[in-house]
Amino acid sequence: MPSIFAGLRVDGTNDFAGCGESPTGRELLFLIDGFGADLLTQYGEHAPTLSSLTQAQLVQTSFPSTTSTSLATLTTGEMPGAHGMMGYTVRVPRSSGRVLNSLKWDERVDPQIWQPVPTLFERATNAGVTVSHVAAKRYEGTGFTRAVFRGAHYRGANVTTDLVGETVAALKNSPSFVYLYVNDLDSAGHSDGVGSDKWIAALSSIDAMVAQLLEKLPKGVRIWVTADHGMINVEEKIVMGVDNSLLDGIETIAGEPRTRHLYLPQDADLAPRAEIIARWEETLGSKVKMFTRESAIAAGLFGSDVSLDASERIGDIIAIAQEKVVLLDPERADKEGAMVGHHGGDSATESTVPLLTAVSHSQH
Repeated sequence: MPSIFAGLRVDGTNDFAGCGESPTGRELLFLIDGFGADLLTQYGEHAPTLSSLTQAQLVQTSFPSTTSTSLATLTTGEMPGAHGMMGYTVRVPRSSGRVLNSLKWDERVDPQIWQPVPTLFERATNAGVTVSHVAAKRYEGTGFTRAVFRGAHYRGANVTTDLVGETVAALKNSPSFVYLYVNDLDSAGHSDGVGSDKWIAALSSIDAMVAQLLEKLPKGVRIWVTADHGMINVEEKIVMGVDNSLLDGIETIAGEPRTRHLYLPQDADLAPRAEIIARWEETLGSKVKMFTRESAIAAGLFGSDVSLDASERIGDIIAIAQEKVVLLDPERADKEGAMVGHHGGDSATESTVPLLTAVSHSQH
């Protein structure tokens, strides 16, 4: 996103991705939730329009490979250590153990304090670019939207024709930028798995939507298509603390099944962490990669700079599931275990996404 806004001459943005100058000052970024970089190779026949776009490059998502973290990285141009969206769920520091679900939010948490970095939308709006956010009506005004999408004019739409119509209307003037989002592919992947009939139907319908956009957008709009993460189909489910001692010494479980933030009792001595990690490694071997909060920060998992606020949200211990393993929360094992597709880990499949591009050719 900083690169696209650099092409629109927004001050202080850098063209890291080599996008170049915007040809007509009108840019569309279409984010397809769950659209991993490997999918067109395997399922391109179901997505002829997407397959025909130019592959600009492959993009590595920030860690963890989950929607809230990736979208905050996209819209701020900063890594998680700076924007503070450290995962799907994290423990709120000094809150007697409350867990914040970043997509559902919690009104006791101020979105602007939790995610303090000015968004690129705010910066572009201040620079005179008309910035719009086109997505389902249910996301408007949520804590997550206020945390990572503030500064954009929200245009809610629930069906394809309306999503396309709002996008076209928002790109009438120059300079303008639209962020367009759909989650049908991610949703089908979670419920039925990548490659399932439901998932292929979602991919086909999104492909048809891209074809409509190419036809209906004003001439010369540059379209970029990318994603927040890819997805794997699970093969092994481990319920933490059931028939194993993985949760001994752990008070709060957060994160998601592919990457767990694990917290000791608040104000507890952190000395037991070495013993807990040793126990996990002995139980699970190569099925898991273990870090302490400090070793995760030192390894650069969340970027080179990690703010104090961000560091306090990271688990005392982080467990990253490897291969096609998921780590289920015993209290949510039914719901989590029912999902076929998962993401959030550090595998190439989950954390590599495409960047496709095209220029609309219509006569409108």
